[in-house]
Order: sequence, then C-alpha cells, then structure tokens
Amino acid sequence: MATADIPVPVLLAVLAGAALHASWNALIKSSHDKSLDTALIHGLATLVAVPMLLWFGPPVPAAWPWVAGSMLIHIGYYVALAGAYRHGDLGLTYPVMRGSAPLLVALASASLLGETLSPLAWLGVATLSVGVLALGLSRQPRRVDASASDQRRRALLFALLNAGFIAAYTVVDGLGVRAAGQAGPYVAALFLFDGLPYLLLVLWQRRADLPAVRAYAASRWPLASLGTLASIGSYGIALWAMTRAPVATVAALRETSVLFAALLGTLLLREPFGWQRGMATAVIVGGVITLRLG
Repeated sequence: MATADIPVPVLLAVLAGAALHASWNALIKSSHDKSLDTALIHGLATLVAVPMLLWFGPPVPAAWPWVAGSMLIHIGYYVALAGAYRHGDLGLTYPVMRGSAPLLVALASASLLGETLSPLAWLGVATLSVGVLALGLSRQPRRVDASASDQRRRALLFALLNAGFIAAYTVVDGLGVRAAGQAGPYVAALFLFDGLPYLLLVLWQRRADLPAVRAYAASRWPLASLGTLASIGSYGIALWAMTRAPVATVAALRETSVLFAALLGTLLLREPFGWQRGMATAVIVGGVITLRLG
C-alpha cells in the first residue's frame, strides 16, 4: 500500500480520537493512585466490550492471534504508563512516549505492513514526531535538585520504554484489524480481554489491602467509566482509520493528542505553557499539514 491523501473525514476522526486519548491520560495523571486508576479504567472496558461484542459479533478466526499478541503487549504498556506518570508530569511524559512511537511504526511499515511512505509523508511523520518530542522536552527546568533530576530521568526512561510498547501494539493491531476486515468486532474482542491481566496484576500487588482497593474503586468508578469510554472511542477510531489509511500515517496523526494533553495539563493540572511549547505546537501543525499533503 502506498500513501495517498488522507480523506478529510478520516483526518477529522483521528483528531477527535486524539482528544479522547489525551482526556483519559489526564484523568490518570490527576489521580492519587495512578496504577489503580489505570487498572480500573481498562478493567471496566471489559464490561463495555460485552454488549459491543454482542452487537458486532466476534472477529474472524484469523484475527484472534493478533488480539492475543496485542493483549500481552498492552500489559507492558500499562505498567510503563503508570510508572511514567508516577515519576513525571503529563506535559513531560506524554509527549515523549507518544512522539517517539510514530517513527518506530514508520520504520516497520515497509517490512511488516507492506506500506511505502512517500518522501513527503516521511517528512510529515518526522516533523510531527520532532514537534511532539519538543513539546515534552521544553519542560526541562533550569535548576533542579538531585531528587527532581532523578525523578525526571526515571520518568523519561518509562516514557521511552512505553514508546516501544506503543509502536509494537500499533503494528500488531494494524495487522489484526485488517485480518478482521472491519474495526468493530476487533475492537470489541480486544477490549474484552485487554484490561483484565493488568487489573489482576494490580489486585495481586494490593492483596494485603483489598478493602481499601474496593473503597477506592467504589468512589472512582463513575469518573473512571468516562475514561473507559474515552479509551475505547479513541482506539476504536484509530483502528477504523487504519483500514482506510496507512498505519504509519494514522499513528503519527494520532499523536496530535499531545496538543490536547498540553492544554489539559495547563488548564486543569496547572502545568506551565511557555513560548517553547508554542513553537513546538507550530511544528506539530506543520507536520499534520505535510501528512495531509503527502
């Protein structure tokens, strides 16, 4: 598959999905227990996936190995995600892990996905990734103590590790949704099982304090359910778009979510937004335009 102009409806849908993705990440970052909220959001997805699966039906047998592979990769993703947010703020970690992944996906496109990016599309992917990374790295404080520096280093390590997981599940799910032939059944099957392993892992880690876990879940589930819907909606849109446009292009466009994350971080989490972020935002917009033309 060679790249072509991205249809405007697909472009707008991916941008809407990016906003949804940023919203549930902001919810996790603002929580007091990031690991438990991550587990709760994606554990609740199982309940939402049941009626989805009844509505869409199961995916074809050829898609199930991809569902299983994606589920295993997502365990590492959730562990790294919670670790990144535990050590760093949303404005640092989110752009770094989301900005590195599209380049990895693009590098794998030719050999694994059979997609050939045009030179202009490559320029768009690279430009968007540079802008996303700049948006996060612009948060580098001028003076930090040893403890803050260590926390930042840990956050960046988790974020870069997560970029690898993001690239891996993007490629696997791109292949899986194409094997399924349509997005609905694949998305339903993926979310039916996706969050359970990590939820069980967190519950096992907290087994000595399960009453406190139950109390926390009882107080947080209404808000977490909104995060669940945002997560399913965001990834469902992305997988649908991958059946209509090259995976690498969709993956890069999806990372415009950093713009929404920066806005949420500034407005809700009181994270600063300076001129460096403004310049990085302009670079990201330029990358989106280049991808549209590529």
